Amino acid sequence: MEGLSTPLTTTNLHLRYGRILLQTVTSCDFNFLKQYFSSPSLMVCAVTLQCPGLFFADGKRKVDYVLCYKYKKRRASKPRLSVTSNGSLPVPIPMPITGRWDSEAESGEAGAPAGDMEESKLSEEEKALMREEFESGLLEAGLQLERDKERSNCLSFIRLHIPWPILSREAELQKIKVAVKKFIHCLCVYRKYFGEQIGLYFAWLGVYTQLLIPPSVLGIIVFLYGIFTVDTNVPSQETCDDNLNITMCPLCDGVCDYWHLSTVCSLARASYLFDNGATVFFAIFMSLWAAWFLEHWKRRQMCLKYSWDLTSLEDEELLCTQVICMFVCFLQQEPESLDIEDHLSGYLINMSTLLLLMFVTLSAVCGVAMYRICMLSVWSVNPDPEAKDSVRMTVTTTGIVLNMLVVLVLEEVYGAVAVWLTELELPKTKEEFQERLIFKSFFLKSMNAFAPIFYVAFFKGRFAGRPGDYVYLFGNYRMEECAPPGCLIELCIQLSMIMLGKQLIQNNVCEILIPYVYICVTSQNYEENETEEKRQKQQFDKDFILEPFEGLSPEYMEMVIQFGFVTLFVASFPLAPAFALLNNVIEIRLDASKFVTEIRRPDAVRCKDIGIWYNILCGISKFSVITNAFVISFTSEFVPRMVYQYMYSVNGTMSGYTEHSLSYFNVSNFLPGSAPTSTLITGVSMCRYKDYRDPPWDADAYTFSKQYWSILAAKLAFVIFFQVSK
Repeated sequence: MEGLSTPLTTTNLHLRYGRILLQTVTSCDFNFLKQYFSSPSLMVCAVTLQCPGLFFADGKRKVDYVLCYKYKKRRASKPRLSVTSNGSLPVPIPMPITGRWDSEAESGEAGAPAGDMEESKLSEEEKALMREEFESGLLEAGLQLERDKERSNCLSFIRLHIPWPILSREAELQKIKVAVKKFIHCLCVYRKYFGEQIGLYFAWLGVYTQLLIPPSVLGIIVFLYGIFTVDTNVPSQETCDDNLNITMCPLCDGVCDYWHLSTVCSLARASYLFDNGATVFFAIFMSLWAAWFLEHWKRRQMCLKYSWDLTSLEDEELLCTQVICMFVCFLQQEPESLDIEDHLSGYLINMSTLLLLMFVTLSAVCGVAMYRICMLSVWSVNPDPEAKDSVRMTVTTTGIVLNMLVVLVLEEVYGAVAVWLTELELPKTKEEFQERLIFKSFFLKSMNAFAPIFYVAFFKGRFAGRPGDYVYLFGNYRMEECAPPGCLIELCIQLSMIMLGKQLIQNNVCEILIPYVYICVTSQNYEENETEEKRQKQQFDKDFILEPFEGLSPEYMEMVIQFGFVTLFVASFPLAPAFALLNNVIEIRLDASKFVTEIRRPDAVRCKDIGIWYNILCGISKFSVITNAFVISFTSEFVPRMVYQYMYSVNGTMSGYTEHSLSYFNVSNFLPGSAPTSTLITGVSMCRYKDYRDPPWDADAYTFSKQYWSILAAKLAFVIFFQVSK
């Protein structure tokens, strides 16, 4: 038996040596019992008892479980009736085959669990005998069976019915409390039907979505504030003023021409929508909100833990571990413990592979940067003036789209690599395996998702140099620079594209498309095998072709990565909580529909909390304070504007800030081959560039000015202030 589904009662059925053990839904010894006390050629399909037609041939007894196995005709097999039921027709009960495990232990194969045996090692006769032994134990325990006619090389189903006296008797022996009243609350329905593990996931997702409402509203207010005040913003007005006639230095060597600052007017206005005074207070609020959310969930989790009777789960897990050890000692020799040498090779491969994947991620980011640098030079050759004016935005947009596609592809690859690396470590328990797998998957996928954003926020334009002394990659490619309004608007576009792309394409579309394709393919293969006899499809036929349940890790990973987008760089994109809220409203319904209609019903698993995911969320929350502080200080123009207004402005206003933030460069100081070969702007002797350096007529020409050091000190002071305010 490869799997065991949970009935719609509050009990779970375990089969050991053909006897029935009804107990409360637990997962501690569930997988162990499936391996050691189950037939390798049987599988139990999930069924929905409320569906009409799920009855025995008499139309009265409901189907509680469905055993499924693939039947291959034996040479000496006896013909079976098309419908056999111990409630109506006699069924021969073969004597249990004694000494099977003893004989296997003598042959040295008892150490492998029955569920892990390869089918090629068992003949069809042995499989049939094991099924008959298994069924005889069910009949002795009082269960009622009904089977369809076995057809060669086809799936065969055995329907099980558990009479109410059997359930009542075992429930009394196990002291199981059955609720008398029906619970209407949706969360209790999830918990009753799927178990506590999935119930906690939906509880956490509901709390997270509900608490996204305040930051979503505040983020929209911040965005609207930028819209209403952009016309009164002095730096934007100065950037758009053609009368200032500010000529900027070329964006690339040779083929790029001089250009006027007013051509980036729309970019400056768009940047102010997200880079204004209200953004700072919103970033502080989001840092406090992240801590508030985690504390609120901790309280909510404790309430659920008490109301769902999970407070004593630790003692149950300890008892289950002791029971499993007793069974292992009884069925096989004492398991050999692995020493450090057995784990060393796995750890070394893990470390080297993780370093390699880090290099791959950084290479992908650098590759997209190289694409932007090359395309900027290529498209600048276009003689059309309008095309030249929009070349920066075109290169930025296409580079962001390319980044998003690379992130989506690498994420799928990293998921498979994380599983392989975790298996090499040989974890001792399933829980340890899951925690290590989750940590590796999160590390790789978060690095993949956030690396392009970190590059734009903290590295782009920082090491580009200045006119006449640029930094080159591979000797020919000049490092890219930020636009005069700053890199924040590009960071905003990058964050929004990757966040929305992952949510719409990878999460929502794939969650709908992949299960649908799986069902279509499986259904077609299943129908092709049904060649001997056509019969009307029952509910268990439909349930069998559904996609198997792969666990909650993909669901949590999706939301935790989204939590990182919402908190880590919210200073650059105040609308991120609103988009996350909209996505989660859809996500809850998609997940509910998927769990009910598109995947097989998962085994009910008891757990006391959301596990390692809470620690990951705490780490993201603490790290978000640092990232937002540095985004406001070093990526946005907030600190330079404040320093100018209160230290260098003549009248205490922002008038003259644009002129103050641009440095001068004498075009005669261009290196050979770097000056424009042809220009539409004649008579240029001085061009401007974004930096704080002394002018060429100063004694220390092109060195960092006093304003640069003042602004740097103010940025570092703001980082400290932001940390303290949190």
